[in-house]
This record gives sequence, C-alpha cells and structure tokens, in this order.
Amino acid sequence: MKNRTGGGRRGRGASTSSSAPPRPGSFSPAAFLPRSVIVIGLVSLLADISSEMIYPVLPLFITATLGAPATVVGLIEGIAVGCSQIVTGFSGWISDRIGRRKPVAFAGYSLTAIARPVIAAAGAWPVVLVARFAERFGRGIRVAPRDAMLAEAIDQKSRGRAFGFERAMDSAGAVLGPLVALALVGWGGLDARSIFLLSAIPAALAAMLILEVREGKKAVPIESSKMKFSLAGTTRDYKRLLLISGIFGLGNSANAFLILRAQQLGLATSATIVAYALYNAVSSLASMPAGAASDKFGRRNVLAIGYAIYAVSYAGFGAADTAWLIWPLFTLYGLFPSLTEGVSKALAVDTAGKAGKGTAIGVYSAVAGVTQVIASYIGGVLWDKIDAKATFWFGAALAGLAAVLLLTLLPGRSAIKTRD
Repeated sequence: MKNRTGGGRRGRGASTSSSAPPRPGSFSPAAFLPRSVIVIGLVSLLADISSEMIYPVLPLFITATLGAPATVVGLIEGIAVGCSQIVTGFSGWISDRIGRRKPVAFAGYSLTAIARPVIAAAGAWPVVLVARFAERFGRGIRVAPRDAMLAEAIDQKSRGRAFGFERAMDSAGAVLGPLVALALVGWGGLDARSIFLLSAIPAALAAMLILEVREGKKAVPIESSKMKFSLAGTTRDYKRLLLISGIFGLGNSANAFLILRAQQLGLATSATIVAYALYNAVSSLASMPAGAASDKFGRRNVLAIGYAIYAVSYAGFGAADTAWLIWPLFTLYGLFPSLTEGVSKALAVDTAGKAGKGTAIGVYSAVAGVTQVIASYIGGVLWDKIDAKATFWFGAALAGLAAVLLLTLLPGRSAIKTRD
C-alpha cells in the first residue's frame, strides 16, 4: 500500500489523497486520515441516515399496518439484508475483474435511492419484500468496492483505524436517522409512508458524493475471466474465519426482532425509536476506538469480545421481563457492531492471502449473508411457534460458541499472516 506520509514513490495515476505529510500544527482532517477515507465516511453517513430513518418504523409498519406476523418480518429482513451481503461477493469480484471500484459502488448507491419510493407505495407485505430486496441489492453492489477503495487508500498498519472511521460515520448516520424519523413522526405528524419517501433524499446525495472519491489506479484486474469461489489463494486463517463467521451468522437474526421485543415488553413507539438511536450512538462512539484497538491488540481478540457481547446482550433480551431493561440492553448491544463489522472486514483483508481485496471482502460478506437469511427466518419461526425468548436464546448460544472458536482456531496478532 501507499505510505500516507508521502515516503516512497507514487504509482502512475495513483490517488493523491495521502501523498504528502501534513504541516506541523495543521488541524486539517487530512492530517488524521486521507481525503478518500473521509469522503467514503461521509457517503456512509448519508447512506445510513437514509437507511435508519426507515428501519425502526418498518417492522411496526409490516406488523401493525400490513398485518403480517413476525415470521414475515424475519423473512423480509433476512432476505433483504442477507442477500445484500451475498451480492457483495459478486460486486467484489466485478471490481477486482475490471480493476475499477467507483462505477460499481455508484450503481449500488443509485439503486438504493431509486427503491425507496416503492416501499412508500407498498400496500401489502410482498411489495415491501421486493422493494427491500432491491434496496439492499443496491447496498450489496456497493459495499465490497467501497471497502476495497477504503483498504487501498491507507497502509495496512492503519487499516483498522480507517475501517473504524467508516463504521463510526455509518453509525453516526444510524443515530441521526432514527432521530429524524422521530422528529417527523412526533413533531411533523408524518406517517410511515412519508418517512419512507423522504429517506430517498440522503440516499441520492450519497450516490452523488461517492463520485468524489479519488480512486487510485492500484487495483489490478484479475486474470481469470470466470468467477471463482473456490477460495484459491486464500490462507488457512481466512477459511477458518469464514467457518466461524458462518456459525455466528446462523444466530445473527435481524435487528427488527429487537424492536419488536421492545414493543412486546411495553415500550412506546417513540421510546423504542430513541432506544434504537441510543444503540447506534454507542456503536458510533466505540467504532474508532475499536478499530484502533484491533490494530494494536489484534483483530481476532477484538472480534471475539464483540461476539461475546452479542451473546450476553441477546441472552438479556431473552430473559428481560420489564420495559426498562431495554435501555441498558440496547446500550450494551451497541458495542457489538463497533467491535465486529469493521474489524471483521479488516481481518478478512489481512488473512486473504493472494486473493483480491474486493473478492476477499465479498466472499466473507456472502457467507454472512447466506447465514443471516437463515438466521432471520429461524428467528421468526421461533418467535411465532415457540416464544419470543427462544429467538434470543438461540442467537446467544451460537454467538458464545463462535467467540470460543475464534480464540481456539485463529492465532493471535503476531501469528496472523497479513497481506498488503
């Protein structure tokens, strides 16, 4: 990777976002991270404001307005979120194949913006399913090339910090999104359909801003003309990471169940939205420290802590019998994404071996996507057929197992073979 301090020779056509050291005493954001990383962070901020404007309202819209059961909520969110991660595998390969990231990412952000009005017009849950699939399909298209651009904009020793910054901006948008929705509902008197429609505005802005990223010419097109998921060229540690992530993913049901659980325990709709915003606020504040900690203490260790926190949080949601417990549980749960999402992608890149960065992130995301489709459907079935608590106890058990396997099967920081 290119050295951010300007040491070494710049390749022809490479990004200039990190070409020169900041002047002493400079307080420019570029003194902390390259320009491309900052722009990608702003894109994630806008995209997540858009996504999280609708997320805490959508499960209630599906169940209360459209009259669907919890199994349908799990089906919709599992297919939408899971398939978006599966698609990430293809988009990562495409960006590696053509040696370009930005056009692929722009197509994904644009599709998400276009799909939002369809949700606003939905009169039955199958329409929401199709619209959510299209929306998340767009997300799947953009994630791998965006993350590959992020990885290529900074050197390996600071990669965790860059991914942590992106997650922090993403999570900041996730805080602002529900609060915007709350303001529109509580103060503006708007209904869910109006919120879905307005959410297209920040989504469109994100699509335009991604065009401002200075994409370097360092992505080398892969030689093969065929898409391969044989894992050829990846390391043993990468394969083990996929296995462990798959086990965890089978219990990682959609966050929509947390919102339904809060409502079930008696929390008002407005309070549920605020609690969800609190979860995202904790995630936002912890993302950068978590990314930096993974650079210093090892990504495996930080990821294992994240899985353990998920297990404790889900066990708490399962055991909770009063509404006030939702607040500390959402607070604790907010540490989970900050300790896992950016860190796991950075670990996937670190252990990828000879595979392309986009492909490595894409395959990892595809495994997470397949398992989340299954997990969310299982979560809905457990909720409807057994009890809401069963959904959370199942997730807690698999997360605990995954944490143990991480510490057992993956080596510590010093033994991980990284690539750059």
